[in-house]
Amino acid sequence: MEENEVIRSLAALAQPVRLQVFRALVVAGDEGLTPGAMAESLDVPAATLSFHLKELTHAGLITQERASRNLIYRAAYARMNALLGYLTENCCQGAECLAQAAVHCKC
Repeated sequence: MEENEVIRSLAALAQPVRLQVFRALVVAGDEGLTPGAMAESLDVPAATLSFHLKELTHAGLITQERASRNLIYRAAYARMNALLGYLTENCCQGAECLAQAAVHCKC
Protein backbone atom coordinates (compact mmCIF):
# COMPACT_ATOMS: atom_id res chain seq x y z
CA MET A 1 0.00 0.00 0.00
CA GLU A 2 1.36 3.40 -0.94
CA GLU A 3 1.64 6.25 1.52
CA ASN A 4 -0.95 8.44 -0.23
CA GLU A 5 -3.48 5.57 -0.07
CA VAL A 6 -2.78 5.16 3.64
CA ILE A 7 -3.32 8.88 4.22
CA ARG A 8 -6.60 8.81 2.25
CA SER A 9 -7.84 5.81 4.24
CA LEU A 10 -6.88 7.24 7.62
CA ALA A 11 -8.40 10.62 6.73
CA ALA A 12 -11.67 8.89 5.79
CA LEU A 13 -11.76 7.10 9.14
CA ALA A 14 -10.86 10.24 11.10
CA GLN A 15 -14.49 11.31 11.37
CA PRO A 16 -16.90 9.87 13.97
CA VAL A 17 -19.80 8.94 11.66
CA ARG A 18 -17.54 7.37 9.04
CA LEU A 19 -15.76 5.35 11.71
CA GLN A 20 -19.14 4.14 13.03
CA VAL A 21 -20.28 3.23 9.51
CA PHE A 22 -17.07 1.34 8.78
CA ARG A 23 -17.24 -0.56 12.07
CA ALA A 24 -20.89 -1.46 11.42
CA LEU A 25 -19.95 -2.85 8.01
CA VAL A 26 -17.07 -4.86 9.49
CA VAL A 27 -19.50 -6.38 12.00
CA ALA A 28 -22.06 -7.11 9.25
CA GLY A 29 -19.50 -9.19 7.36
CA ASP A 30 -20.07 -10.45 3.83
CA GLU A 31 -23.81 -9.87 4.08
CA GLY A 32 -23.25 -6.11 4.14
CA LEU A 33 -25.85 -3.48 4.93
CA THR A 34 -28.23 -1.25 3.01
CA PRO A 35 -28.08 2.50 3.55
CA GLY A 36 -31.53 2.35 5.14
CA ALA A 37 -30.43 -0.21 7.71
CA MET A 38 -27.31 1.81 8.52
CA ALA A 39 -29.22 5.10 8.80
CA GLU A 40 -31.68 3.52 11.20
CA SER A 41 -29.17 1.67 13.38
CA LEU A 42 -26.71 4.57 13.55
CA ASP A 43 -29.41 7.26 13.80
CA VAL A 44 -27.91 9.24 10.91
CA PRO A 45 -29.99 11.17 8.34
CA ALA A 46 -29.96 9.54 4.88
CA ALA A 47 -28.38 12.55 3.17
CA THR A 48 -25.59 12.69 5.75
CA LEU A 49 -25.01 8.95 5.48
CA SER A 50 -24.80 9.19 1.69
CA PHE A 51 -21.99 11.74 1.96
CA HIS A 52 -20.03 9.57 4.38
CA LEU A 53 -20.54 6.42 2.29
CA LYS A 54 -19.15 8.29 -0.72
CA GLU A 55 -16.03 9.29 1.24
CA LEU A 56 -15.43 5.73 2.48
CA THR A 57 -15.95 4.34 -1.02
CA HIS A 58 -13.53 6.91 -2.47
CA ALA A 59 -10.93 5.83 0.11
CA GLY A 60 -11.42 2.20 -0.97
CA LEU A 61 -12.50 1.09 2.50
CA ILE A 62 -15.97 -0.05 1.46
CA THR A 63 -17.57 -1.44 -1.67
CA GLN A 64 -21.01 -0.93 -3.13
CA GLU A 65 -23.10 -3.48 -5.03
CA ARG A 66 -26.57 -3.17 -6.50
CA ALA A 67 -28.91 -6.02 -5.56
CA SER A 68 -32.24 -5.50 -7.31
CA ARG A 69 -33.46 -2.11 -6.10
CA ASN A 70 -31.11 -1.96 -3.11
CA LEU A 71 -27.53 -0.90 -2.68
CA ILE A 72 -25.48 -3.16 -0.45
CA TYR A 73 -22.33 -1.79 1.18
CA ARG A 74 -19.57 -4.01 2.53
CA ALA A 75 -16.26 -3.43 4.24
CA ALA A 76 -13.29 -3.92 1.89
CA TYR A 77 -11.37 -6.39 4.03
CA ALA A 78 -8.38 -6.62 1.71
CA ARG A 79 -7.92 -2.84 1.92
CA MET A 80 -8.44 -2.89 5.69
CA ASN A 81 -5.82 -5.62 6.06
CA ALA A 82 -3.41 -3.75 3.79
CA LEU A 83 -3.82 -0.62 5.91
CA LEU A 84 -3.23 -2.53 9.14
CA GLY A 85 -0.25 -4.26 7.56
CA TYR A 86 1.25 -0.93 6.52
CA LEU A 87 0.81 0.48 10.02
CA THR A 88 2.42 -2.52 11.73
CA GLU A 89 4.98 -3.42 9.06
CA ASN A 90 8.03 -2.51 11.11
CA CYS A 91 6.78 -3.04 14.62
CA CYS A 92 8.99 -4.79 17.16
CA GLN A 93 12.06 -3.77 15.14
CA GLY A 94 11.30 -6.41 12.52
CA ALA A 95 11.05 -9.29 15.02
CA GLU A 96 8.07 -11.67 15.01
CA CYS A 97 5.40 -10.30 17.31
CA LEU A 98 1.73 -10.62 18.20
CA ALA A 99 0.75 -7.68 15.97
CA GLN A 100 1.28 -9.80 12.85
CA ALA A 101 -1.29 -12.34 14.05
CA ALA A 102 -3.87 -9.58 14.58
CA VAL A 103 -3.35 -7.95 11.19
CA HIS A 104 -5.17 -10.46 9.01
CA CYS A 105 -8.93 -10.61 9.29
CA LYS A 106 -10.38 -13.87 7.99
CA CYS A 107 -13.69 -12.32 6.97
